[in-house]
Amino acid sequence: MLTQTSQAVQRGAPGRAAMPSPGNTAAFRAALWTNMEKLMDQIYAACVQVQHLQKVLVKKRDPVSHVCFIDEITKDGHLDILFTFWNSVTQILSSQFEKATNSSMFLKQAFEGEYPKLLRLYNDLWKRLQQYSQNLQGTFSNSGNSDFIPELQQTEDDTQDMFITKKDVDPEKTLKDSLQSYEAAYLSKSLSRLFDPINLVFPPGGRNPPSADELDSIIKTIGSEMNVAAVDSDLCWAVSKNIAKTIQLYGVKSEQLLSTQGDASQVIGPLTEGQRRNVAVVNSLHRLHQSVLKVISGQGSLPVAAEQTISSALKIIFSLMGNAVQPLLNSVSDSVEAIIITMHQEDFSGNVSNSGKPDVPCSLYMKELQGFIARVMTDYFRHFECLDFVYDNTEAIAQRAIELFIRNASLLRPLGEGGKMRLAADFAQMELAVAPLCRRVADLGKSYRLLRSFRPLLFQTSEHIANSTSVGDIIPYSVILQFLFTRAPPDLKSPYQRAEWSIARFSQWLDDHPSEKDRVVLIKGALEAYVQSVKARDGKEFAPVYPIMVQLLQKAMSSIQ
Repeated sequence: MLTQTSQAVQRGAPGRAAMPSPGNTAAFRAALWTNMEKLMDQIYAACVQVQHLQKVLVKKRDPVSHVCFIDEITKDGHLDILFTFWNSVTQILSSQFEKATNSSMFLKQAFEGEYPKLLRLYNDLWKRLQQYSQNLQGTFSNSGNSDFIPELQQTEDDTQDMFITKKDVDPEKTLKDSLQSYEAAYLSKSLSRLFDPINLVFPPGGRNPPSADELDSIIKTIGSEMNVAAVDSDLCWAVSKNIAKTIQLYGVKSEQLLSTQGDASQVIGPLTEGQRRNVAVVNSLHRLHQSVLKVISGQGSLPVAAEQTISSALKIIFSLMGNAVQPLLNSVSDSVEAIIITMHQEDFSGNVSNSGKPDVPCSLYMKELQGFIARVMTDYFRHFECLDFVYDNTEAIAQRAIELFIRNASLLRPLGEGGKMRLAADFAQMELAVAPLCRRVADLGKSYRLLRSFRPLLFQTSEHIANSTSVGDIIPYSVILQFLFTRAPPDLKSPYQRAEWSIARFSQWLDDHPSEKDRVVLIKGALEAYVQSVKARDGKEFAPVYPIMVQLLQKAMSSIQ
């Protein structure tokens, strides 16, 4: 009625679609939705009548022939009154709405642009029909109706909710399918609304990530789309897929801003321009990640599928943040390793000083390590707003640093009593060195326990070391065996000495062979070579530490079988 002119355009011609005048659009749209509500009321009333009729016909029998009325009606055409009526209603809705919207651009825009409102009317209609069906069951089972339909008490109630159980077709889906074209158009426009602010803040040739205000605009758009879609779980899931695409687009645009040149990973001088931009990009991604999480939590009962869809997209953002900082992390880790390995350039062979005071100054490499770590945390990582993200990555560097420190400390040869004292002081200083990289040093877990457990072994006898409860549990057998080589005479060569490798090459081999079995087998080869050398020179006895190492080697071999 709203879209037809009051006068015929031509004799025999169809009515012409009317557009509201520019000043009357709001009133026209209000009238449209008022009429839509009335339409849903009429459909509800008609369905109630037909459902009531079918339930009565199913129960009522001819008093003479006792034939059920519904059987009499359906015996020729197998007509299911309620289901046929419902299909007719949905077909009429689909065809008439299509006809109306094809005739009127205004109607088309109203139904596509305000599709959630249209869907809410449909959902409300369906809920009312379900509620009526349930109430009707209760009414028919009430003895107060027996005067109206006496047969109801004599017939088994086999009329469950027919809108749910009848046939293999989902009646609710049939109802919503009449809106498919509007849903597709709405989702397309929704995606455009989500993409537009992102394309706006990432102009071609731009070099900076969006500002806080620009990001807020994007988040408000995401929140608005989710709020509007909350009227229906299926629509909410469909819109969540659009939001996931939006998050991915933001990630792609941000990734294009990242600097991948050499200066992006330098750790020698102050922050470069490329590094500043990378920090800004990571901070921007972090703010997006946190803001979207906040929007999700504020939605209340968000469908599981929708939440999982958005969460999967956020994982991509988190992964991109990791990729952005990884070159810098690698440079820091490589520098830490380069500093630690310089401990072999210092002399640890000396004895305790005769001055009466323990000569245990902090080693030069340890001072350099502490200064370097403190500087990189101040110069580079303090600019990141995502502290938890930073610590999650730098704690891995701290664990690696402790592992390398223990590895190289166990390889020092020769190691005198004075060297042990200085190395013990370095163990204490190591905790201070890695402290800036983590929330708490004690949170480093296995690495921290390894550092604490190894230090007391420096001053214990070889027999005590071999029988220590921490060996094999906290401290790997291979590390202790390497350490015992430092107490052996020069002819009992360490594995790297036997292979004529540098310390750096041996350390790389250990990285390439994380398996304890591979490491123990290498040490076993060094001990066997020592036995052969003693036999070759007709030696009378082995070094005192050799039988202890063999005993420990046997324990190691049995534990890795």
